[in-house]
Amino acid sequence: MGQKLYLTRREKFSAAHRMYVPEWTDEQNLEVFGKCSNPNWHGHDYVLYVTVRGDLSGETGLVINMNVLKEIIREKIIDKVDHRNLNLEVDFMKGMNATTENLAVAIWNELEEALKSAGCELYCVKIEETENNTVEYYGKKDH
Repeated sequence: MGQKLYLTRREKFSAAHRMYVPEWTDEQNLEVFGKCSNPNWHGHDYVLYVTVRGDLSGETGLVINMNVLKEIIREKIIDKVDHRNLNLEVDFMKGMNATTENLAVAIWNELEEALKSAGCELYCVKIEETENNTVEYYGKKDH
C-alpha cells in the first residue's frame, strides 16, 4: 500500500437557479427560501472544489494527472452547468430542488465513477455559493 494523498482542484462556474417546492405557493416558497425562491430566478458565481484521495505513484509522483482531473471535472460538470439554469438545463439536477446541498450530492454522483476509473477516489465536493455560504459533501461514508 502506498502513501495516501489528497489533491484538490478548484473550478468556477456561473449559474442561475430557483429554490422552491413546486407544490407550494409562491408565498410558501418565499417564507421558506426567501429571495432565493424568486420565480424569475437568480444567479451565483460558484466556486467548486473537488478533492480526490489516492496512492502516490512511485513512478510518476502523482495521485492523478492534474490534466486528467481537470478534464473529468470540465466534461462531467463545468460544461453542463456554466452559464446555465440549474433547474431547467442541467440533466443531473432534473427533479431536484436546486439547492447547493442537492447540487453537491449531484456533482458527487456525476464524478465518482469517472474518478475511480482514473485511479483515485473522490473524497469531497465543496461548493462556495457565496463568500458566506459553503456546502461540503463526503459521500455516504462517515467522516
